[in-house]
Amino acid sequence: DVYKRQCVEYGAIQSDTGCTPWECHVRIYEGIEQLVREYQLDAGAVESQFFFKNVRAALRIGEARSVAILPLTRAGVPVFEYAPSRVKQAVVGRGSARKEQVQFMIQRILNLREEVEPDDAADALALAICHAHAERLRERIG
Repeated sequence: DVYKRQCVEYGAIQSDTGCTPWECHVRIYEGIEQLVREYQLDAGAVESQFFFKNVRAALRIGEARSVAILPLTRAGVPVFEYAPSRVKQAVVGRGSARKEQVQFMIQRILNLREEVEPDDAADALALAICHAHAERLRERIG
């Protein structure tokens, strides 16, 4: 059952404020690569769409997203994509849920004592919950 799964660990890969985008990419790649080795991941999940008015920010996020997916793909770990509204639907029950509602439900579903920080870690846990729901559905459908 998806609600009986445990949160083993969570966090965010962070870079120093002075590093170049390329140095940040290496840090992301190596961080994900270490997680794949350490936890023998059976799946990865990412947000499928993002919209920004700032084209430069969209480009940077797209680059970082690709760098994060690469070590998963190289290790043969399947990557699943979920729209933000689907993630919110899986966690809260409404695709238009606010960030605070998602945060509240993450704590309840995973039985965590404190609010998940940073926001990137909360987003990752929400994606994991969404993926667990989707996997359960795929198993039922067969």
